[in-house]
Amino acid sequence: VQLQASGGGLVQPGGSLRLSCAASGGTFSLANVAWFRQAPGKEREFVSAMRRGDTYKYYADSVKGRFTISRDTVKNTALLQMSSLKPEDTAVYYCAAKEYRPISSALRLADTWAYWGQGTQVTVSS
Repeated sequence: VQLQASGGGLVQPGGSLRLSCAASGGTFSLANVAWFRQAPGKEREFVSAMRRGDTYKYYADSVKGRFTISRDTVKNTALLQMSSLKPEDTAVYYCAAKEYRPISSALRLADTWAYWGQGTQVTVSS
């Protein structure tokens, strides 16, 4: 299974971007998917996640109300719509996936997720 993240770029503060994550290499479903990010000199941190069978979506406090995670089941892609972007959102964004539904208490841990994309750079700057 390979994950391909795309959609990053340079955007001004207050702007928006939409990241996509596509799966290839089989019939793997992006039903359990997460986004993490890593800024220079910092550890990788949880951004958002969603699970198979859950209507509830999980967000880091720092992005709640500004980011929205979703999936396109027809295209088998996961999306992260980012709005009201701030300079502190600047980071490499990674999508991650897992075949089996993870428990909610483990969603925010990078070790929970089995498959990772290569990352896409998001830079928020004027």
